[in-house]
Amino acid sequence: MMFVPVTSILVDDQEKALAFYTDVLGFVKKTDVPVGDAKWLTVVSPGAPDGVELLLEPDGNPGVQIGGEPAARVYKKTLYDAGMPFTVLGSTDLEKDCARLKAHGVRFTLEPTKTDFGAQAVFDDTCGNLIALTQQD
Repeated sequence: MMFVPVTSILVDDQEKALAFYTDVLGFVKKTDVPVGDAKWLTVVSPGAPDGVELLLEPDGNPGVQIGGEPAARVYKKTLYDAGMPFTVLGSTDLEKDCARLKAHGVRFTLEPTKTDFGAQAVFDDTCGNLIALTQQD
């Protein structure tokens, strides 16, 4: 049986991302292990501490480049500039979560909108990504 133990999001600053994903979004830090100049840094949902970990992965790996820039950074910026979310997070109460995030100063590029599968909003995570927040019917 296959499953997803870890998924990642590319971030421009791991400490800034950790603060946003814990203090603003409400995730909790699970793993914080130094790896060279970066960390294996993950957060989890407080309601599922043994569930899927979200790796806050640095976007500056110089190993693969496009036009002299780290490829991950180019990819992330291309998505952002096109208005496309990097990943999707779930919500059990989209309106309430969006109101809470707005109270923390989070900028939304798409207000809560009804979709074929429920509702969705899109916000800026301050780390170079747009994130979709969905509530399924």
